[in-house]
Amino acid sequence: MTLVLATRNRHKLAELRAILHEAGLTEEVLDLDDVHVPDTRETGVTFAENALLKARAVAAATGKPAIADDSGLAVDVLGGCPGVFSARWAGSHGDDEANLRLLLDQIGDVGPEHRAAKFVCAAALVWPDGREVVEIGELHGTLTYEPRGANGFGYDPIFEVSTADGPRTTAELAAADKHAISHRGKAFRSLVAKHLVAGA
Repeated sequence: MTLVLATRNRHKLAELRAILHEAGLTEEVLDLDDVHVPDTRETGVTFAENALLKARAVAAATGKPAIADDSGLAVDVLGGCPGVFSARWAGSHGDDEANLRLLLDQIGDVGPEHRAAKFVCAAALVWPDGREVVEIGELHGTLTYEPRGANGFGYDPIFEVSTADGPRTTAELAAADKHAISHRGKAFRSLVAKHLVAGA
């Protein structure tokens, strides 16, 4: 069986392929550039809606099972924002630096006790016959005042979690350590275990 990942974001592709492999998936995994399918507009108002929109479009276009995710950062003091707008919070889709800086400016005066946030990932799997499932993963942490670390992407440099070695941003973690605890890791491991490796 061949699966298609409904993204062409190179950072996300590398991360998802690693997570899927670590979760025991052995099938061939293609991406949107491999199958020449255009991006799908993310018009949903939840992570699950956007993930399903993308996976449905790719499954319909290719006739192959499609996996998509929508993920982002939910900040408590901002009422769960940026949420589904995480990738375009500063106005231009995918401008990680601008998004991060705008968010830090918005909560600059917020004390450390009120900087709780979580990463959320909705991972969707859609088969060409119309079957579809969604798994949700979350990672809770706090936001720093300045970026730290050179790994990861997006909001990773300002998202801090507790580790055995003390507080670390997810950009300070090695890839395998991040995958083990991340929102994407949780959602995609659940997707593989429940619906792919298990043969559901």
